[in-house]
This record gives sequence, C-alpha cells and structure tokens, in this order.
Amino acid sequence: MTDTFIIGDTEIKRGERKRISLDVAKLYDFTNMNIPIEVIRGKKDGPILFVSGGIHGDEINGVEIVRQLLSKKALKTLKGTLIAVPIVNVFGFNTKSRYLPDRRDLNRCFPGSENGSLAAQLAHTFMTEIIQKCTHGIDLHCAAIDRINLPQIRACLDDPQIEQMAEAFRVPVVMHSELRDGSLRAAAKDLGIPTLLFEGGESLRFNGKVIKSGVQGVLSVMREIGMLNPLKNKPADKEIFVARSSHWIRAPHSGILSVKKKIGQRVRKGHVLGIISDPFGVERYEITARRTGIIIGAATLPLLNRGDAAFHVATFEDASTVEEHVDIFEEEMDGNNTGRFLN
Repeated sequence: MTDTFIIGDTEIKRGERKRISLDVAKLYDFTNMNIPIEVIRGKKDGPILFVSGGIHGDEINGVEIVRQLLSKKALKTLKGTLIAVPIVNVFGFNTKSRYLPDRRDLNRCFPGSENGSLAAQLAHTFMTEIIQKCTHGIDLHCAAIDRINLPQIRACLDDPQIEQMAEAFRVPVVMHSELRDGSLRAAAKDLGIPTLLFEGGESLRFNGKVIKSGVQGVLSVMREIGMLNPLKNKPADKEIFVARSSHWIRAPHSGILSVKKKIGQRVRKGHVLGIISDPFGVERYEITARRTGIIIGAATLPLLNRGDAAFHVATFEDASTVEEHVDIFEEEMDGNNTGRFLN
C-alpha cells in the first residue's frame, strides 16, 4: 500500500477517513452529478476493497448496507483501504429509477467511455477512479421492480479467489453466475479484481434481514481477506450450497396470482407454486414446478400477463438440506422469528 492514495482531487493518507464527492457529469440544467464516497485507510498494509450500492438507483437495500457498514467499530482496526460507495447511480436514486436519464442500465455499460453516453461516462469515471485502484470488490443489488430475491451471492466460482470470498460471505445460497457483457463484475474480472455480487430483497423497500445479512457478509469477507481481525469467538462454519443452474417459471395464463410457495421453500417437480385466476376465481390455472429446487426469487405483483416471470427456482443436489439451512439463516437474521423473507 502506497503512502499516497488519491480519488478525484482528494488525497487520503494512511490512517485517514475522508468523504469525497466525485464529479461524474453535468445534466442539461447544469446540475452536477456527484457520487458520494467514503474512504477509510488503515495504518497498515492490506487489500483495497470497494463496496458499492445503488448501481441501479431503485435498489436501496445496498445503500443501507453501506451506511450501516460504515458505523461498525471493527473498522477502527482496518488493514488496507475500504472504499465505500453507497450510491453509484445518483440520478436513478433521486428519481427512484433503475436507470439513468438516457434510459440506459448502468450495469450494462462498463467499462464505459470518456466520450460516450451519460451512462458510459459515469461507468468510465467509476472504473478509473475506484475500480482500477482496488484489489477486491463487492457489489450490492436486489431484485428488479415487482420482484423479491432470497439473500444470495452470485459469482464466477471457477476463480479460486472469488470462491473463497463467496464462501466467506456466509449466506446459504451461492449461485454460479456467468459474466454478462457490460456488467461491473465482467469489467472487474478483466482487470483481475475478484468481485462478488450480493442479491437480496426488493427495489424501493428496506428489508431488515437482508440488510443485516449483507452487513455481516461484507464484514466476514473483510476478515477472510485480512482487512479485519478475526472474531475472538469464531462462529461455526456453515455449509454453503452452490447452485449451478436456475430457471424462471412463467405465468401460463394472464390473471391474478395467488401464491402457494414462497422464497426459501423447497419445491418438487409438479408442486403447485401458485394459481392464476380471473377476478371471479372461476377460471384457474396452476403454475407448477418443472424440477426440484429452492425458490430464490418471485414476483411480488400479483397481476400477471401470460409469460411474465413468476418464480425463480435454483437447483441443488440436495434441496431439502438447503431449505433447512435457509430456515436456520432466517432465524439468525430475524431473532428467531421463523417468518420467511417475503413476509
């Protein structure tokens, strides 16, 4: 770790903690777009980790995870550097929108371009000022509008470093997820920076259990890579279940959905996940599972058109054991309240 660390025009020295407003663009009314950043540098050498939220402006659980992370006393013993970015897509956050003013998805615009679209410029600035200076990364997300996700890690598990970080995050479900062109994970991978994507909850809503699992997961990864001291009473190792495949089950007919199975529950082939009916409840159409697995995502809006995504099912070698661990995880996150994440 060098003595000099600069983001924008701000220098952060060893042992310092600074907040930075990084200028990324100017809107047509001459309003500046600035990314809020907090940098904490330890006095001792160590990894340089970015933790980012709000790449999609309506995904606010990640914003709260970063906010709570920054209040933790454990950061006083930090080795290396933590770059916390609660809101990357500041325009989307202020307009409660997933997208930027040019209607582009920022997570399809990396690594960006200095002379490209507004989204490309923001991506380029974020890459050059933040990502390129890091050794590790964690990007925080939740489900798209009108959907909810079980807390999970998505990562390229073919990389041993990423696999180690994914296991350290300590959520029960890890999805082996291939990279998408233009995503932050893909751009970071090209730079050799191991990066996790955390998913949990729904857009424009705080979920306390999801936030708690995210904060604990980030701290656990920081301990694993040597940024924080190990816990004196190290928790027992948890079995991590890796899903190599998943699929969305779509509505076979338009209508009103009545949910029969919720996220975190195990389903077998042929199980009824929900029933779609007309407003009178006369015409009824069952949505059934195609394979045995765990529901890791679901629609939250009960009004569906034929073909709309209704349930996201991940497949495992032993789905019943995964369900048991999800139940235990939920109890830990919710103070022994056994209600599921959808409740």
